[in-house]
Amino acid sequence: MTTYDERADLSDLTATADRVRRSVESVIEGKPEVVRLSLTVLLAEGHLLIEDVPGVGKTMLAKALARSVDCSVRRIQFTPDLLPSDITGVSVYDQQQQEFEFKPGAIFAQVVIGDEINRASPKTQSALLESMEERQVTVDGRSYELPDPFMVVATQNPVEMEGTYPLPEAQRDRFMVRVSIGYPSPEAELRMLDVHGGTSPLDDLRPVAHAHEIAKLVEAVRGVHVSEPVRRYAVDLVAGTRGHPELRLGASPRATLHLLRASKAAAALAGRNFVLPDDVQALAVPVLAHRLLPTAQAQLGGRTSEQLVLDIVRRVPVPASNYREATSQPPLYGRPSQRGL
Repeated sequence: MTTYDERADLSDLTATADRVRRSVESVIEGKPEVVRLSLTVLLAEGHLLIEDVPGVGKTMLAKALARSVDCSVRRIQFTPDLLPSDITGVSVYDQQQQEFEFKPGAIFAQVVIGDEINRASPKTQSALLESMEERQVTVDGRSYELPDPFMVVATQNPVEMEGTYPLPEAQRDRFMVRVSIGYPSPEAELRMLDVHGGTSPLDDLRPVAHAHEIAKLVEAVRGVHVSEPVRRYAVDLVAGTRGHPELRLGASPRATLHLLRASKAAAALAGRNFVLPDDVQALAVPVLAHRLLPTAQAQLGGRTSEQLVLDIVRRVPVPASNYREATSQPPLYGRPSQRGL
């Protein structure tokens, strides 16, 4: 594995991201955009919600992403009888020391896989709220810091399935991105039969990056420049959801922050140290749609939150993008690529 100094070139740093991407794609057949979006969330210090019907590889994607990075991983199978203390931990009285000792729960890992998160009760779901936002856990009045980097990758079936509890708005808002894997193409499904027919490809998956390398990538993403017109464009897109007549709940200021962070990660993965309006546009639906609540009239008309976000994207004017505007600050990580300009 490669170790980078603080002045490393952005192209060298993104080589690590490419290794992780190829590793995950070796398990998830025919879904390069889903894999790239998952990696974007990791580098943007966000959390990922994978929502789709059973059997399309939701848990496989979460496991492949976790195993591709050499860091601590814990998996939580959410069930109706799961307790909040199973996630956060519990204080146990030590008779020999005559004091309480904290026993960390499953949340104390760098990558936490929450499988079928909407099968747990709302009380148990809420145990993730503090950790996902503040990266700490408070038990019996004492706060405990979570490891860095920290990412929650949760899967869920659609809420209309039996035995599920819909995630509340506050919980959905903490996920940076929601993705749906979808059914594979016939060609990809044929390849899956060859690869997965005998043994699971996860058995042979080995880490291709270390946690400290991911930390360096996160630092690079933080240094990606966003010009004033692009920042205002992101704000205008989010503001468009708050006054839309077919939405009874728009996106929060946290959504604006997540949209900006994800756009910076997408730019870094493209080899640029500046964000273009195209980056913001491409991420508007996966970042914003799951936070919105359409009105009853919109639902009766078959209008989804994804369609409403696309309507807003088409309506909001796109700022002029050229090299001078996008790179009004000096490059932070070597000479940027002009790809996509």
